[in-house]
Amino acid sequence: MDEMSADASVVEQLQDLVIDSDDVSGFLEDLAVFSAAAVSEARGQEILCGITLSRRRRSMTIAGSSREARLVDEVQQAYGDGPCLEAMRTEKTILVPDTSADSRWVEYCTTIAERGHLAVLCVPLALEDGATAAINLFAPQKEAFDEVAVRNCEQFASQAEKALRLAVRIGARQQLVDDLERAMRSRTAIDLATGVIMGQNRCSQEEAFNILTRVSNGRNRKLREVAEELLSSLNSEAPVSHFER
Repeated sequence: MDEMSADASVVEQLQDLVIDSDDVSGFLEDLAVFSAAAVSEARGQEILCGITLSRRRRSMTIAGSSREARLVDEVQQAYGDGPCLEAMRTEKTILVPDTSADSRWVEYCTTIAERGHLAVLCVPLALEDGATAAINLFAPQKEAFDEVAVRNCEQFASQAEKALRLAVRIGARQQLVDDLERAMRSRTAIDLATGVIMGQNRCSQEEAFNILTRVSNGRNRKLREVAEELLSSLNSEAPVSHFER
């Protein structure tokens, strides 16, 4: 990642990840794979990447470039502390040059060192609504991240942070669209059912809606469900039961 942090193509690739991903979760998985591949190429060794999210004092591993990447990241949650969690708490980059000799998180570092991960670099990502995340890089060699590598990883993370914020906003907007579509479908079913009741009982729209509401309350069912049930009965061969006033 020595050159890519300042390369405009990285920004374009991150934007492509946002566009091509189906949702935020998919984007994060793609980001973990992309980050691992980019750093591996730059450092000349296989680097794993895990991404951790913290919100409302709860943190969890939400993406990994491989199963092993997720595992070594999740182990930290079990110990309740570690370089990734520290990076999110302090909003500062945390470097562990040699996990076999680190005295800050002895249990965690010893565990991952035994699995062959001898250097760790955790770069925080500041999100919105009080949420934070971190890109966590695991290397098989001690001293794998020198000063230049750390600086370039931080520059890359700043671009990834922008892409992640965009993905979250797009995801939120899509959720809003989905909610509106469901509301419109629900409204359509209620309006159609109201029309059926008007025809059955020769009453006004207001009276028909009140009938539908009373049935909904009496059956302890959502208004939409009662409306859809009535409409469904009209399309079946079974006799249609009328809603009485």
